[in-house]
Amino acid sequence: MAVTEKAALPGAVPEGAPPGGDGTRTPPDREGEWHFSSPLALTLLLLLVVVFQGPVRGALSKPVMQSWMTVFVAVVVQALPFLVLGVLLSAAIAVFVPPSFFARALPGHPALAVPVAGLAGVILPGCECASVPVAGALVRRGVTPAAAIAFLLSAPAINPIVLTATAVAFPRDPEMVVGRFAGSLLVACAMGWLWQRLGRTDWLRLPAHAHHEGETRGEAFWSSVRHDTMQAGGFLVLGAMAAATLKAVAPAEWLRTAAADPVVAILALSVLAVLLSICSEADAFVAASLTQFSLTAKLAFLIVGPMIDLKLFAMQAGTFGRGFALRFAPATFVAAIAGAVLTGAVLL
Repeated sequence: MAVTEKAALPGAVPEGAPPGGDGTRTPPDREGEWHFSSPLALTLLLLLVVVFQGPVRGALSKPVMQSWMTVFVAVVVQALPFLVLGVLLSAAIAVFVPPSFFARALPGHPALAVPVAGLAGVILPGCECASVPVAGALVRRGVTPAAAIAFLLSAPAINPIVLTATAVAFPRDPEMVVGRFAGSLLVACAMGWLWQRLGRTDWLRLPAHAHHEGETRGEAFWSSVRHDTMQAGGFLVLGAMAAATLKAVAPAEWLRTAAADPVVAILALSVLAVLLSICSEADAFVAASLTQFSLTAKLAFLIVGPMIDLKLFAMQAGTFGRGFALRFAPATFVAAIAGAVLTGAVLL
């Protein structure tokens, strides 16, 4: 008898099913199969808030939570415009600037490229949130990591907006402006040279950008903007949440006790700069309000903050990798304190 229809073998799938990873065909997803997604999670969260709005309202009305929300919103609102500026500059560098430009703009020797890149931080009118994506774009475009690190650290502290804000905050102490510029540039160059001497390429991980094949330059630009905004913005929110939590629970009496000893005062304001995570455009006014501390301690606050704080650590970890951030942050913290003390001893 002729066989007119093939018998189904065990494990066989219908024809037309999409191929699997091993070359075989796998059956399509079953209709009605439930998938958990971000929109669904957001919807469930909103429903829970509506159902338990009474307890939620009571918790948010407490002074600690009000302080937390104030700090969180302040950090995000201060940083977000400059984060967007940095993302736009990063995308512009990645799409419109040819790699040969950096080869011509920076000295060929890495040791000489570090101070030039540090001084280039003057041209970026933004805070540390803007410098991270720009530094990442510089490395992706072939700039030596030592020079990119110098730019990363110097740009938030020596650009014209920050120096002008410092001059306004310290009208009777113009040496604070000079000290901030000189100390920040010194630390940025020192960290760049330190990376050139001791840094390893496997410590530095950059996010892989998709090749924008078949896209115009404008399409590739906005694709890069969306990518960096989602990544850097997420880490900014995480850092702002951590800074708000620490600010809400830190006792105010610690400041008065720490100011009595010069060494403790410098260390205390350095740690405070890390915990508060204030935008570099606003930190000078906070430092000026700490009248019980010495100018050197305030200078340490102004040099440490733009180089390493909670949100900056989170953004560096997201951009360059956790291994880089875990090594880079402690070294930068120590170098920034040493630079502040040295600069304060000479100028203040």
